[in-house]
Amino acid sequence: MSNTLFRTKNVEQSISDTEEPEHALKKSLSALDLTVFGVGVVIGTGIFVLTGKVAKENAGPAVSLAFVVAGVVCALAALCYAEFASTVPVAGSAYTFSYASLGELPAWIIGWDLVLEFALGTAVVAVGWSGYVRSLLDNAGWHLPAALGSRDGADGFGFDILAAALVLVLTAILVVGMKLSARITSLVVAIKVAVVLIVIVAGAFFVKGDNYKPFVPKAQPQEAGGSLDSPLIQLMFGWAPSNFGVMGIFTAASVVFFAFIGFDIVATAAEETRNPQRDMPRGILGSLLICTVLYVAVSLVVTGMQKYSALSVDAPLADAFKATGHPFFSGVISFGAAVGLTTVCMILLLGQTRVFFAMSRDGLLPRFFSRVHPRFRTPHRPTILLGVVIAIVAGFTSLSELAELVNIGTLFAFIVVAISVIILRRKRPDLHRSFRTPLVPFVPIVSVLASLWLMLNLPAETWLRFAIWMVIGFLVYFLYGRFHSRLAQGDRAPAEAAKS
Repeated sequence: MSNTLFRTKNVEQSISDTEEPEHALKKSLSALDLTVFGVGVVIGTGIFVLTGKVAKENAGPAVSLAFVVAGVVCALAALCYAEFASTVPVAGSAYTFSYASLGELPAWIIGWDLVLEFALGTAVVAVGWSGYVRSLLDNAGWHLPAALGSRDGADGFGFDILAAALVLVLTAILVVGMKLSARITSLVVAIKVAVVLIVIVAGAFFVKGDNYKPFVPKAQPQEAGGSLDSPLIQLMFGWAPSNFGVMGIFTAASVVFFAFIGFDIVATAAEETRNPQRDMPRGILGSLLICTVLYVAVSLVVTGMQKYSALSVDAPLADAFKATGHPFFSGVISFGAAVGLTTVCMILLLGQTRVFFAMSRDGLLPRFFSRVHPRFRTPHRPTILLGVVIAIVAGFTSLSELAELVNIGTLFAFIVVAISVIILRRKRPDLHRSFRTPLVPFVPIVSVLASLWLMLNLPAETWLRFAIWMVIGFLVYFLYGRFHSRLAQGDRAPAEAAKS
């Protein structure tokens, strides 16, 4: 049984599957498209909200260093993703990589994990986008009926019509084609980055040097908690992180890390890239570098405009402009956040459909979902199915308390990809690698340890929910995927031929 659970799908077979006419995706993306996708999904509300929140509660002005630390952790994972995505240019990202190195069951686990991560992420972002748009509509004097607004605080029936509508529109765009998606994303990302740059440049004129003193505030030890809301590391070892001081920078890094989530989605588009060997590393590493620079710049501006202890938690950047007597920029920031979340939602949905498509093509999910549209050459069936399901979930559910599941899923994927790089280097040293992760196995090992450390800082309740989702995944695999996998069909064919 163990032999079947850890059977691997070799790289050559993975690549040849992408050439089957009924299951082949259209190759239309360039390095610029991939970079835009990466920036589009990473730059979201985090840059407008998280910077001030963490500065006030964890690190003070040194939050800029926390972004650098988080960026380094992501860079370690990005180096591993870049090698795999250029060597195995197949849809599915970490799922495909682990299938080629760790085996079928680990691949299923990571694929199931990614489905949860991207689906929940899409729904959460859609609800967040709806909130910003409702705020802008309220400012203009247009008010939605209570029953069609947010589910939070709804009296009786409530359906978030804006969140559901956004998901359905983006689903239609993804069905029509990747190039159209890339063009729309490029336009929206250009607007979003322009807003961020305006905020940085305008805010720089209101910076006061005294607000940076002290740059690293004095450490404030925290008491260890004992409930499921506490980080798992506290329950395991009784260790509690400190706020501020040098250790506060690392505490802050474990929080702001989640503002970087999304660059790994670039790898899910490897199969639709014209020259993946060259363009995937550029897209992954380029988008990460751009986002890190923007995050550091914004954090320096917001802590320079207003004393970190006076920053608001909900909308620190917008309120910092209000505090300096320039409320106009608050509207600009709200507009940038609403526009920015549109691309975040679309690219998360894109990532999920590509993982689902890859799992279906391998037989672990029904093959019905792996047939591409005859005209658009996109996986229209899983895109429509998942789009409708997520639209319903976003419309009817308040998901704020489940958002941490997106984070634990991403970190788990980082660990799997890093381990896979080491294993595939040993199993297949003959493979041509147009991009090679430096200092293997040192860099992948450090990436695993860094990701595991951040996972341990997540609430125990998040680990419990994650475990429940994984148990459901095991049931699906052992009841369906294990017997319908294309590798299983290949194993049975010789046996049946021998009997006859």
